[in-house]
Amino acid sequence: MLRQLQFAKFIMACVVVSSSLGLGVPAAHAMGSGDKTPPGYTQTNYPIMLAHGLFGFNQALFIDYFYGVKSTLEKSGATVYASTVSAANSSEYRGEQLLAELRRLSAAHGHKKFNLIGHSHGSHSVRYVAAVAPDLVASVTVIGGPNHGAAVADWIGQNLKDTPLLRMVISTIVNIAGGVVSFTSTGQILSQDSLAALNSLSSKGAMEFNRRFPQGMPTTWCGQGPSVVKGIRYYSATGVPKSGWTLDPSDLALLGVKAIFEPDGDGLVGRCSAHWGQVIRDDFNWNHADEINQVLGVKRTEATDTLAFYRTHVNRLKEAGL
Repeated sequence: MLRQLQFAKFIMACVVVSSSLGLGVPAAHAMGSGDKTPPGYTQTNYPIMLAHGLFGFNQALFIDYFYGVKSTLEKSGATVYASTVSAANSSEYRGEQLLAELRRLSAAHGHKKFNLIGHSHGSHSVRYVAAVAPDLVASVTVIGGPNHGAAVADWIGQNLKDTPLLRMVISTIVNIAGGVVSFTSTGQILSQDSLAALNSLSSKGAMEFNRRFPQGMPTTWCGQGPSVVKGIRYYSATGVPKSGWTLDPSDLALLGVKAIFEPDGDGLVGRCSAHWGQVIRDDFNWNHADEINQVLGVKRTEATDTLAFYRTHVNRLKEAGL
């Protein structure tokens, strides 16, 4: 009975990690509060780049990973791009892909720098670029980032280590699924390595990544890090889902994982693990999917308005001269 319970926990964790980090549904407009943002409110000096997390994408089959974020920011003056890196790979590999993309955009449009916003594993991507190519970066914002690893990744990694056959089968399935997601989004065959992604998201992998790229790292556990490093501003935010009546399908999965692995977090990433640089807030009424306005913008009745958050934050970047 105990083995069956452990296996059920393992399967649930795998399904949530590989499918609920932003997969939404097609729609022409995002749901949210009425947008009465004045013209120019989000018109920053440097364009915004949105970097997706594990199993994420730019846009696939009319689905936006950052659901409605790009359009709401552009409506009030921002220039916004969304990344097209591998759905599943190591932090460094995805970081290099993002760096190449930024250099192409810079060459094509004359952009000097970018304001980078990364969600979930995308937080590692933007931090990597800021560390290796600081001349291209004006600011880094990490949303729900597993900056110190995720307990669910540790647990999956340990179970896969103990069951080599299951490790091979699941990693193959996830790699194929990641390839389909990336091809649907980009029309390209991008390299997928789910085991490298899992290692990057583990506590041990995150610790090694932080050792190599510490810019913005908190000076104390659950504290704040330096807000400016080498001229680059660092921000972070995350959520802890609270009360409110809900029809949000992501709640069903993420609240279960939260109860088992991350009681003080957004369902996949612990609240303190998400701290990096200047912490805007670490208790927004969000689960991990709400942080990117998924699924379909549906949230519990008392949830924080995701689109309003992004507009306010990009205005913060504007007011800082970024």
